Order: sequence, then structure tokens, then C-alpha cells
Amino acid sequence: MKSAVETLDPTKVKLTVEVDYDELEPSIDHAYKHIAEQVNIPGFRKGKVPPRIIDQRVGWGAVVEHAVNDGLNDFYRQALTDNELRPLAQPSVDVTEVPAKAGEGQLKFTADVEIRPELDLPELSTLDVTVDAAEVTDADITERLDALRERFGTLVGVDRPAVEGDYVVIDLTAKIGEEEVDSVSGVSYQIGSGNMLEGLDEALTGLSAEETTTFRAPLAGGDHEGEDADVTVTATSVKQRDLPEPDDDFAQLASEFDTLDELKEDLRTQAAQGKGSDQAVAARDALLEKLLEAVEVPVPSGVVEAEVHRHLEQESRLEDDEHRAEVTEDAKKALKNQILLDTLAEKLEVKVGQGELVEYLVSMSRQYGMEPSEFIQTLEQGGQIPAMVGEVARSKALAVALRQIEVKDSNGAAVDLSEFIGSDEIDEQQSALEQAMAEAQAQAADEADGTEGSPETAKA
Repeated sequence: MKSAVETLDPTKVKLTVEVDYDELEPSIDHAYKHIAEQVNIPGFRKGKVPPRIIDQRVGWGAVVEHAVNDGLNDFYRQALTDNELRPLAQPSVDVTEVPAKAGEGQLKFTADVEIRPELDLPELSTLDVTVDAAEVTDADITERLDALRERFGTLVGVDRPAVEGDYVVIDLTAKIGEEEVDSVSGVSYQIGSGNMLEGLDEALTGLSAEETTTFRAPLAGGDHEGEDADVTVTATSVKQRDLPEPDDDFAQLASEFDTLDELKEDLRTQAAQGKGSDQAVAARDALLEKLLEAVEVPVPSGVVEAEVHRHLEQESRLEDDEHRAEVTEDAKKALKNQILLDTLAEKLEVKVGQGELVEYLVSMSRQYGMEPSEFIQTLEQGGQIPAMVGEVARSKALAVALRQIEVKDSNGAAVDLSEFIGSDEIDEQQSALEQAMAEAQAQAADEADGTEGSPETAKA
């Protein structure tokens, strides 16, 4: 098979592929066999019709069409591999020549395909990243302690106007004109949470039990989402959360510690770990931004348009030009990041271990509220596992890259992120462990196959 590449632009090429008859012949043989099983020809059993009879009765055109459809995808993928192309979308294929008759001729086709562009990444050793210093303050400890006290607090009714942080049980109706379009009753809402209607926090602030007020706000969901409605809300009760005193008794109630000082020290450790994790996230984001600044990343327009159309179609907003512009910008940014990180992963020869993939999938399953086994099975059925491997590889690429650059905090001190980004040594150990486990499993399977049906087994 011969193939040639014509670059149409940095993200699009035209592949011209020529396939000799000998290479197409297995597909032609398969076509004859398949057609023989489908046609009814007097004097021949199904599946036993000779090729020359199929040529006479069905026609060579049907045979070669079947053969081309059968083999085209494999020839296309081989051409991609031979030319080291990485497609980002389905190709536009044009078959320009097929064998004129059995035994001679060739298949020729062209394929226009959008590809991942070649990027010239900077040497990582020339880059550096600065993150905020991870300084744990007394305010950090107090914030965590108060959050813990919130979990053990109790709601108590109060006879006063509601203030931010209070819990208000509300009855609410929304009207557009004279039509009531929504209503809820007996719902508990914390003022300041901002997770219901725009303007609800302001409306409830200052309201006492059994008082009613009205305000106008856009609806947050339903058939009238986004439309302005007149909202009437009644506070049926107002409650505040009383917090337990921060003392040794509370420490014993809320933790495994006997004293408040011990609890605070543990909270300090947690805060330090949290700030370290924040530093790792900030370092990854900063490194990605530096790479994007240093590299021109062309974006395939067709891939962006397809993603935007899919997104808007799911939302039934294909005619919303303003939203289209927002989604287009987001799609371009996401694709640019993906192209850059895929290139980085390839440059760093990043490998995704089975354990890393499983850990990622288990984490994703929690986000979707699904059992891990069910989530993984769903992905497998949808052919999405390779995409998940890609996601892990991109994230790991940034972690591996961070190991090769200097990371400092805002005070100029070097930052050790190994707890969060791992190390090359740990990766090598994990890879060796997984390889050893795979070999052990293969050996066990071989031994099981070797003993199955043996005389000893049969006698037992």
C-alpha cells in the first residue's frame, strides 16, 4: 500500500492512498463469501455460489463495493500510522478508483482529515512557576473549627427578623402575569446560600416568622427558565444554628482527641495539607498557562464546530447566537489545552498504569453518583475507556512536567510537591509492580490451561 500526505493547513491534510489488488484481495474474497450466503441462485446452495456466477448474476460492481466498504477503514488507519498522523475527527473520504474486474486494478482513495498539529514545545528546564506561600494562620484553624462546630450545631427557633446565615422555612409561589408557574411549600433555606432564586436572600433578610414579601426575579428552571416572574415568599419560621462551645468536651464529641489543643493541632495539619494541594493545583495551572504563552496552538475549526453543534443541540439552543459564541470560545480553549497536553504527554512518554486509570474512574463514578463497577461497565459499552485513558495521561503529563521545573512560593522558597505529583521513582516502581502482577496472572493462566484435562485431574 502506498500513501502520500498533502498539508492543507496546520490542522488538516489530504491523504492519497493506493492499494494494490493483492492487498484488497482478502476483502474481495470476503465479499464473495458474504454475497454467496445472501443470494438465492437456482442450482446452488447458499454459501456455495462460485465467484464467476456471482459476477454474472449480481455483478462485479456489488462485489467490489462490498470489498471496499469492508477494507477501507483498515487501509485508512494503516495510512495514518505510516504517516504518523493523529486524527481529531472523522475523515471525508472520496474513492477515486476501484479494480475494473477480478484479478487486476487497484483501489485509490483520498481522505481529508483534521489532525493534531505539530507543536514545538519549549525545554521544561527553562521554565519556572511561582505559587502562593502555604502559610497556615490562626484564621485558617478557626475556619476549620467553626465548620466542624457547624456540623454538630442545632437549629433553634428565634423571635426576630432573619439575618444572613439563618435557616428560614418558606412557602413560595411564582407568577408570570396571572398564571402561577411554580410553587414550593415548607422548604428550608439558608440565607446567603444563593442556591434558589436570584434576589431571594435579599427578600428574606429582615423578614420575621409569618411575614410575607414579594420580589421580581428570573426563574432558575422549568419550562419558563430565564423568564422574569413575580415571586411571593412567606417565612413560616426563622431558626439560627447554635454552635457547641469549642472546648475539650467538644473535641471528644467531634474527634478522636481528648483536648481542644490536640484537635486544633490536627486541624492545622489538615490545613497545611490543603494548602499544599492548592499549591499543586496552582502550579499545574501556571505551568499550562506558561506553555500556552510559549506555543502557538492551531485549533481545527471543523472539530470545534462539531462540538459546538453537539452542545447546543443537547440544550435545544441552536438558534441562540450569543450562547453559540460563548460555547465556541470554551470549545476552542478546551481543544487547545487538549492538543498541548497530548503533545506534552507524548514528549514525556507518559504511560498510564491500570491502577491510575482505576483510581480515576472510581473518582469519576462518585461525581456521577454511580457504583464504580456500573460506571466502568457503562464506559466500556460506550467505547469511552480510551478517552478516559487520555484524560489521565494529560493530567499526569502536567505532573511529570512539574518534576522537571523549578517551583517556588511567593516568599522565594522552593516548594516540594512530590506528595501531590509523585516522582519518577514511584512511577517506575508502580510500573514494575503492575508488570510483575500481569506476568504472574499470565503464568497462573498458563498453568491452569496446562493442568486442565490432564490424567491426574481426570482421575481426581
